[in-house]
Amino acid sequence: MNYYQVKLIKNLLEHKRTIQILTVLWTGLVAYLCLVSSESLPKVNVFEFDKLGHFSFHFGITILWFLFWKTTYRNENKYALLKAFLFSFFFGAVIELGQGYLTTTRNSDINDIYANSTGAFTAVLLIFIVNKWRAKNQ
Repeated sequence: MNYYQVKLIKNLLEHKRTIQILTVLWTGLVAYLCLVSSESLPKVNVFEFDKLGHFSFHFGITILWFLFWKTTYRNENKYALLKAFLFSFFFGAVIELGQGYLTTTRNSDINDIYANSTGAFTAVLLIFIVNKWRAKNQ
C-alpha cells in the first residue's frame, strides 16, 4: 500500500460510524419510497423524472455501500466496488419485483432496472476515476 491509500483508509475509518448510519438510512429510504403506495406520492407524468430518481437512488446506494465496505471490512477498492455494484443491482431488482408482487399501486418496470444499473455503473466509474486520479497525484 502506498501513502495515499493508508491516509485515505485512516481518514475513512475516523468516519466509519457516520458512513454506516448514512448507508443504512439511505438504503431504507430508497426501499420505503419505492414500495410506499404511489397514491401518497405527488403525481409526475414525466418518464425521465422517474428514471432520474432511480438513477440517483442507485448512484447514492453504490457510493455509500462502497464506503461502507471500504471502512467496515477494509476491502480493497476493486472488491468494495464489485460488492457495492452487485448489491445495488440485486437490491434494485428485488425492489422492482416487490413493486409488482407486494404492492397494489405499483408495477414492475424493466426500464427502472436499467436506470438503477446505469446509476450504479456511473457511481463505479466515478469512484474508479477519482481513485486513479488521487493515486496519480499523490
